[in-house]
Amino acid sequence: MTRLVILAKAPQPGAVKTRLIPALGADGAAALAGAMLDHTLQQGLAAGLDAVELCMSPAPADPAWHGVAWPAGVACTAQGDGDLGERMDRAMRRALALPTGPVLLIGTDCPALSSAHLREAAQQLAQHDAVLLPVADGGYVLIGLRAPCPAIFRYMAWSTSTVATETLQRLAALGLRVWRGPVLHDIDNAADLVHLPAAFGVPGCQAESASSPCGTRARSS
Repeated sequence: MTRLVILAKAPQPGAVKTRLIPALGADGAAALAGAMLDHTLQQGLAAGLDAVELCMSPAPADPAWHGVAWPAGVACTAQGDGDLGERMDRAMRRALALPTGPVLLIGTDCPALSSAHLREAAQQLAQHDAVLLPVADGGYVLIGLRAPCPAIFRYMAWSTSTVATETLQRLAALGLRVWRGPVLHDIDNAADLVHLPAAFGVPGCQAESASSPCGTRARSS
C-alpha cells in the first residue's frame, strides 16, 4: 500500500510561479500553475495507488482556493507554516503515521512526471528504503520513504543545484537503500518552457523575442 502526497500552492496570480511572470505575466503564470496542478492530480489518480492526498498552501478552507476544483476521493490537508523542508517533513511524517504504508511526496512543477513514473516509484519503494526522481536543475520532483527521515529535509539549501546530490548523500550516510529514477525536467523559469508539453500551451506569453523559450513555443504552437 502506498500513499501519494502532492504539495501544492493555490494558483493565485502573483503568488505562484513568480520566476515565470516576466515571460507569462502574473495571470499566465497562475494559469499554468493551475494546469500543472490539474495534470498532477490526474496522473496521481491514474497511477492507481492506495490514496492520493493534496497537501495545500494555504489551508483548504482559505479563500485562495475558491473556484479551484479537485477530484472526488482526494484527501485535502494543510501544509502549515515553515520553510519547504519543514513542510515536507511534516507532510511526510503525518502521512507515514497513517495505515496506508510507504509515502511518495511530489510537487506540481513537473508535467513530465507521469502515472507510470509514480507506479514504478511505488514498486521500487517496496524493495528500497527510499526512492528519488531528480530533475535537471539539480533538485528532485519525487521522494519516497518507508519511515520518517527528518535529516534529509532539515538545513537544506532549497532551490539550488545541489539539493538532489545532498539528499542522496544524506540517505547514503544513514545506510538506507535508495532507488534513483530517471532525470526529468520541471518548469521553474522561462528557459524551462521548452520542456512544457505542447498540450499545455503557454498561457499569456509576454516574451517578444523569437529566440526565447517562450517566443519559440508561442510561434510553434
